[in-house]
Amino acid sequence: MEAIMNIRKREEKGNSLIDFPNNYVVIDIETTGFDPNYDEIIEISAIKVEKNDIIDSFTTLINPKDKIDSYIEQLTGISNDMLSGAPILEDILKDFDSFIGNSIIVGHNVNFDINFLYDNYMQILGKPLKNNFVDTLRLARKLLPGLKHHRLDDLTEYFNRTNRDYHRALNDCELTNQIFNDLKEMLKKHEDIEEFKRSFQKHYKNQDKLKAKDIIADVNEFDVDNLLYQKVCVFTGALERMPRKEAMQIVVNLGGICGDGVTSKTNYLILGNNDYCKTIKDGKSSKQKKAEELKLKGQDIEIISEDVFYDMIDNK
Repeated sequence: MEAIMNIRKREEKGNSLIDFPNNYVVIDIETTGFDPNYDEIIEISAIKVEKNDIIDSFTTLINPKDKIDSYIEQLTGISNDMLSGAPILEDILKDFDSFIGNSIIVGHNVNFDINFLYDNYMQILGKPLKNNFVDTLRLARKLLPGLKHHRLDDLTEYFNRTNRDYHRALNDCELTNQIFNDLKEMLKKHEDIEEFKRSFQKHYKNQDKLKAKDIIADVNEFDVDNLLYQKVCVFTGALERMPRKEAMQIVVNLGGICGDGVTSKTNYLILGNNDYCKTIKDGKSSKQKKAEELKLKGQDIEIISEDVFYDMIDNK
């Protein structure tokens, strides 16, 4: 768990938008793992959309510094042989940056892609990736609360999309674009888009009223193998991919325990986005400062990013 503590600040990262623009770029990457600190990009793709029509595309495999393992080969269909003749990231990232320009980015679970790209932008191009972005996962969770999962595969099945080429970047871009338009049409039929946007703002204003004691498990059996089982979890800041109440419900359904404040019993502090909170001056909430203090004293507490939290709850 010590690696989780190496959390990078992406201070100039763009804003997560609730919007349905007509002009945007859909992106997707394939990687060797989940952590930008240690893992590499092996494929990068994008499609450019203007007035809802696809006008251009960008795609390339990328030769990583290390060989990929058999799991990644099976997951993506990308082999070491395929990568051996591909360009390195340093040779293509500038072209990719020129392709996306300052467009709004659309992607599924796009925070993952943007975090990887942001760190590589800084290392290779010497500048941050500042584009604002729309996450179709975030939209789908709000519009389709009845779905058990909201992975791209789940939405592909829900909207009867059949052209799925598993875990290849360009195909994922095309599918994400279709899902994005499906969600947009779905919203038009049932709700005003501006009211839909305002519903997210209401969530942020009211989330501090949420109390951990009000979250009760709605299942009878727990996954005792999950990392959150019988662990005390506390959230700080606004989560980008789901309401905090939904995240807390997932924790208790896994057999975990939610807390309102950081104490000596807290096992995990999950960091959301504190940008909306005007009382925070140095980027750290009082909960984070307390957790860091306890960690330095040897307390069994981990400070984890929102993305790492989602990796943990999906391990079930």
